[in-house]
Amino acid sequence: MRPLTLLLWFIALPVLGQTYPTKPIRLVVPFAPGGSSSIVARSFAAEMEKGLGQSMVIENKGGGGGNVAMAEVAHADPDGYTLIIGHVGSLAMTPFIEKNLAYEVNRDFTAVSLLSKVPNIFVVHESVPANNLREFIALAKKEPGKLNYGSAGNGSAGHLAMEYLKLVSGIDIQHVPYKGTGPNLIDLVAGRTQATSAGTPPLMPHVKSGKLRVIAVGTPGRLASLPEVGTVAEQGFPGFETSQWYGLNAPAKTPPAIIKRLADEAAKAAKSPALAARFAAEDAEAVGSTPREYADFIAKEQARWKEVISRANVKAD
Repeated sequence: MRPLTLLLWFIALPVLGQTYPTKPIRLVVPFAPGGSSSIVARSFAAEMEKGLGQSMVIENKGGGGGNVAMAEVAHADPDGYTLIIGHVGSLAMTPFIEKNLAYEVNRDFTAVSLLSKVPNIFVVHESVPANNLREFIALAKKEPGKLNYGSAGNGSAGHLAMEYLKLVSGIDIQHVPYKGTGPNLIDLVAGRTQATSAGTPPLMPHVKSGKLRVIAVGTPGRLASLPEVGTVAEQGFPGFETSQWYGLNAPAKTPPAIIKRLADEAAKAAKSPALAARFAAEDAEAVGSTPREYADFIAKEQARWKEVISRANVKAD
């Protein structure tokens, strides 16, 4: 690139950030409608539209555990008009389980902003004689291999959260994979399996009905809605942390000025009273980070889950 051309390019970057966007933005959710990812996407989009001056059109595109949508957005034009909701599974777990993905997360995507964290909790069926994690671990060690835990599927966030717990605690419990959170919870509530881990939204109704009992939370601190339940860390496993998290990602090579504009609007949205109130009802945290903070967070999560996947020998179906 010639010096004059390079100079003009640098001059144009701030202007690009000021004029963007000039048309609606497509925000892809890599899962079916109705889950936490859709809630996060719609909540942030509703607030970000106010500052951007353009609508954000939500498109749910499920399939392949998020891989179908990730592959499509990875190869979209890097112009800021196609974005995707990043997730702990698609960004920090699947890349170390699936060997033939049509994209490479660290090469094909740019981090924009960490949007939200949704707590993972660990629950057991009401018939399981354990009121906390310590008692559950003691029971599992007394009867190795006899307890079953369900998940939304092989390689899902809930599957890996339980495998993480197995590794640090040394317990032997059996994995029963299902095709989604719904089928998993049907069997757990019926008592056909004994435990699971997932985000709070799908589990809390069953906890409130008394069918399930929370024995631990995966966040660093206790939850406001469950103040009596200890964290995994404080019940004997310092440093343990697992949560569902969602961020905003763009195709690689999206201009930095556009990335900054989007990150700034996400940070404003995270501070809006309406969004904060909605998230608090689910014990979720609205974040709204800088691109660098989000990129560093992804790298940290990738290191954590790469080790868990390797040690637990988790393989693709």
